[in-house]
Amino acid sequence: MSPERAVTLNALSLYGVAFVLAAAFAAQFMLNELPCPLCLLQRIMFTALAIGPMLNIRFGPRPSHYALSLLAALVGAMVSTRQVLLHIMPGDAGYGSALLGYHYYTWALLGFVAAIVALSAILLFDKQFDNTLTTPPVPAFARTAVWVVIGLTALNVMSTLLECGLSACADNPVVYELLKR
Repeated sequence: MSPERAVTLNALSLYGVAFVLAAAFAAQFMLNELPCPLCLLQRIMFTALAIGPMLNIRFGPRPSHYALSLLAALVGAMVSTRQVLLHIMPGDAGYGSALLGYHYYTWALLGFVAAIVALSAILLFDKQFDNTLTTPPVPAFARTAVWVVIGLTALNVMSTLLECGLSACADNPVVYELLKR
């Protein structure tokens, strides 16, 4: 795989993560649904999933960069599975609104599993690691992807601070703690 193609694929993966973060953020404000602590952990793990592609764009593809993303996807899948199992009983309405019949945490689990499969497949192609000493110039498309993820992460951090304040988040949040005073 050429270095330019690797940068493009990593940028596309960042746009995928940005889409997930933006969709969760939009649901939070448009549907007035505050994320629960497990939902916040899933957002954190999607953000951590983006670290590998960011490092690949900046320093070139390395197995260690993919490993960071793979570990984030594994932890994210565990957190999502935990929440799915909390709401698996018949008659349980689940937490938050459903999108196409599935709740956010179920979509998150599917996303993390897809990331695990994709990252494992990417690691099978050793040739991409041959020219890791030279990094190609980073095109605007990739730089923009990096900054979009960073921006969405900053917005999520600010909204979490508003929601939880400086203490533990409520199990079923209904109000932004810092705004209720």
